[in-house]
Amino acid sequence: MKKVLFVLLSVLIISACGESASGINQNVLPTVPSNYVNLTNPLSADAAIAGGEIFQSTCATCHGSGGHGDGPAGAALNPPPKDLSVLQLEVSDGYLFWRISEGSPGTAMVAWRGILSDEQIWQLTTYIRTLK
Repeated sequence: MKKVLFVLLSVLIISACGESASGINQNVLPTVPSNYVNLTNPLSADAAIAGGEIFQSTCATCHGSGGHGDGPAGAALNPPPKDLSVLQLEVSDGYLFWRISEGSPGTAMVAWRGILSDEQIWQLTTYIRTLK
């Protein structure tokens, strides 16, 4: 029950933040900060199983169950959620860890650091790498 309440609360918060008019060009990927740029995922491919469970409970509402940016809450967001199946081909592990940890200003992407452990963020990164 707590998990469902957390997801619903997250959707409400994300929806409230979605109309930001930041002027940030969402098609240009920002430079990864130096403390994230050289990070590589320390987990094996097996971590994708746990990452998939985390993804479905925390990310799928906006990004969709397949990560294509087509989740039910994502339809109301401006800018829309990224298609992670494409993004994961273009970015480093450090980029994914950074964005999951710190969020994305000017979007509804919230910072998960402090909610998820570093290990859980790496598990998500591993799972995102499997999206097609």
